[in-house]
Amino acid sequence: MISVRRGDERYPGGDTDAGIESLHAFSFGRFYDPDNLRFGPVLACNEERLAPGAGFDEHPHSHTEILTWVIEGELTHRDSAGHTTLVRPGDVQCLSAAGGVRHEERNEGRAPLVFLQMWLAPADPGGTPAYDIVRGIADSTPYAVRPAAAALHVRRLAAGERTAVPDAPGVYVHVVRGRVRLAREELAPGDSARITGAAGLELTADGTAEVLLWEFASV
Repeated sequence: MISVRRGDERYPGGDTDAGIESLHAFSFGRFYDPDNLRFGPVLACNEERLAPGAGFDEHPHSHTEILTWVIEGELTHRDSAGHTTLVRPGDVQCLSAAGGVRHEERNEGRAPLVFLQMWLAPADPGGTPAYDIVRGIADSTPYAVRPAAAALHVRRLAAGERTAVPDAPGVYVHVVRGRVRLAREELAPGDSARITGAAGLELTADGTAEVLLWEFASV
């Protein structure tokens, strides 16, 4: 089964006066939707736009796997475990909040910053916070998020190129840029698809495209 959610259906958020614009694919903050709380372990897929100098001040998280994917610009990350990192396009950053951690995220550059942040629920709460970053991840190397029994696949496609959707109990597809076809559906930037029981599916790019696919063991 494939359920497509369009980018223009996302919940708007943020604080435009502070230079923050947000788009939420799942129920989030003041936009509570009991029918759209999660898909598998995926709790949130937020597109964030930060003007130069804008950012999220230090705030707490717990029992969440937080994955960050930069689309444009550079993100400065700091956390209470002592990590200070500059995250660029092509890098995958993962903060395992576990029993509790604090972090801040800012645009300290001169250009606008656009990034996706995806939150996943771990199978077992608690534990010790952990941090990881992979620079310039390759399409052929899935990024495993073991606490959530999930893996992130990055696909950068040329026009007409096809790529297989992982055969898995659950797959979450998010189009970062470009247009792709999935079965009989055309997906544009910001669109997503929630797939249950994926088997033998392919994505085909109509032009240059970038797509994130989450594969997980249960829905």
